[in-house]
Amino acid sequence: MKLKIWHISDTHNFHHQLNIPEGIDLVIHTGDCSNRMDPYTNEPEVRQFIEWYEQVPIPNKIFIPGNHDTSIERNLIKGSDFISAGIHLLNHDWMDVGGIKIFGSPYTPTYGQWAFMKSRETINRVWEQIPEGMDIVAVHGPCKGILDLSRDRQNVLEFCGDGALRKHVLNRVKPKYFLSGHIHNFEDIINTGFRYLPDYNITFSNAAGVTDRKFDLGITYQGNIFEI
Repeated sequence: MKLKIWHISDTHNFHHQLNIPEGIDLVIHTGDCSNRMDPYTNEPEVRQFIEWYEQVPIPNKIFIPGNHDTSIERNLIKGSDFISAGIHLLNHDWMDVGGIKIFGSPYTPTYGQWAFMKSRETINRVWEQIPEGMDIVAVHGPCKGILDLSRDRQNVLEFCGDGALRKHVLNRVKPKYFLSGHIHNFEDIINTGFRYLPDYNITFSNAAGVTDRKFDLGITYQGNIFEI
């Protein structure tokens, strides 16, 4: 029996603007449900998200934190807060849903002073811990060169994803699906949607909900739906 999955990400306090689809077995949110950097002002944002997520009429719910979800990293909000709301928090861990093995991790390469970040020199050791045999790998940030195009502060195009993560996903873990967010759509650049790499038989999904530098517009992308 297949699972119908709704992938969402980077809702940044605009989760209430999502149109909840019918007939979904599992929803996976790959981080940045909140926005503020300070963990103490971030905490009420995450708690509001948990209250909303608990009420979403989908039987199975997973949340993977992102770099904006600082109150989770600081343990102001605990895994038990998600569990009591019927939500599975995957913080560099995996679980089985209906026979589908799903690994989730919040880590991204260091950029500023946000949460769940590792230096590019050490992050390879983090990805070495992803177990093989996963059907879905869900990480807040993307693999380098796949749905990760943006512009730097000088407006130069660059691929912002993680090269070490790409190496492990393509050559060792080899999931059926890789889910992420973190790198948003940006002006004329579209990162959301699916990309299938036939040489590896892996489908990549970016579901970042808001547009970079236009957060005030709210949700501009409603997520991706697939079956596995």
